[in-house]
Amino acid sequence: MFWTNVKRIVRTGFFNFWRNGTVSLASVLTMIVTLLVIGFIIMGSAVLKTSLDELRNKVDINITFIPKAAEEDVLSIKHSLETLPEVARVEYTSKEAVLEQFKERHADDQAILAALDELNQNPFGAALNVKAKDPSQYQSVANFLQGKSALPNTGLTIIDQVNYYQNKTAIDKLTSIITAADKLGLVLALAFIILSVITAFNTIRLTIYISRDEIGVMRLVGASTAYIQGPFIVVGMIYGLMAGILTLVILAPITYWLGHITENFFIGFNVFLYYLHNLPQIFLIIILGGLFIGAISSVLAIRKYLKV
Repeated sequence: MFWTNVKRIVRTGFFNFWRNGTVSLASVLTMIVTLLVIGFIIMGSAVLKTSLDELRNKVDINITFIPKAAEEDVLSIKHSLETLPEVARVEYTSKEAVLEQFKERHADDQAILAALDELNQNPFGAALNVKAKDPSQYQSVANFLQGKSALPNTGLTIIDQVNYYQNKTAIDKLTSIITAADKLGLVLALAFIILSVITAFNTIRLTIYISRDEIGVMRLVGASTAYIQGPFIVVGMIYGLMAGILTLVILAPITYWLGHITENFFIGFNVFLYYLHNLPQIFLIIILGGLFIGAISSVLAIRKYLKV
């Protein structure tokens, strides 16, 4: 009996979908817009995440040492920094490499190169480049360095400069921007999803309104709530499934067209390549999202006519 009712509900749902062709078309088109919004939210979130990650990667602090600092002491500080949970990586540059990099940057300035030759010694010290896991953690790294700036048993400072203090204002602003962007992205995503559900709900409610007399008759003859709701839930899920498939088809040329634009403006991020590489996940989100929105909108829309 149970499976017989299920078959009837599914068959009635498909029949109602084809019977109300114009309304079904309008509902599917509306849900396509709804799912496109969700798709654009996914793409926009990926662009935002990539841009923020790139900004994070550009933030670091450099530690320069006095020329007389022994290599083993510099490497000791490097090892200590690598043990910090806030630190992602530390790169060491010898004072010889620092000198070569300086010469390369000023290869066209013969006066500076001549002055270096007259010194007959390397005026530069070694350097460490520190990358924290998050820009907000550089203050902790800088505080740690204040306690590690003297050679053992001598009390002589070996750290010449930590550029965190010169860049602190920029780092703090970047941290605030990243935090605000994360919150804004979440709020916008939730807002658009809620608006999308409301739009789909109103469209499906129109479909159910057309069948209100039929619902009333079924209620009078004693049909169960599940039996009355079933066909409309099936119809809503058909809307969602068809809209999801069409949305995925529509997103392909749109992302292809936007691919070169996003690649030029968003640090090499190609939205079309992202769409292709993440198609299985996007497929599940769009299709399951369409099925869920269609089903839940049908359940909510029909409650008025069932008086439950």
